[in-house]
Amino acid sequence: MSYHNILEKISNTPIVLINRLNPVRTVKVYAKLESFNPGGSVKDRIALSMIETAEKSGELTPDKIVLEATSGNTGIGLAMVCAVKGYRCQLVMPESASIERRKIMEAYGAEILLTPAKKST
Repeated sequence: MSYHNILEKISNTPIVLINRLNPVRTVKVYAKLESFNPGGSVKDRIALSMIETAEKSGELTPDKIVLEATSGNTGIGLAMVCAVKGYRCQLVMPESASIERRKIMEAYGAEILLTPAKKST
């Protein structure tokens, strides 16, 4: 299958029947594999929804900056969505946030603004 861009893959994740962990055989339990989203988490859905809602309402225009306080997956999702849609993205996070997450966000073009770790929650 061919896609116009990576955003079309968000939320198109598989549902899998859990066979062995459920002791009640008359009840079927399924798991949605959100890790199959392109950014690796359910937060991709949230990021896309936030951006598209802001676009539709007119609040987000090409001259504006997407600014979000984050320490993880929401920031990765926003950085990815902004990269595809051409928005400038600034993410505020504590300096204690993992280097790996920062590098992923920066790879998508996000600007990282660090806050003192001692003042973060």
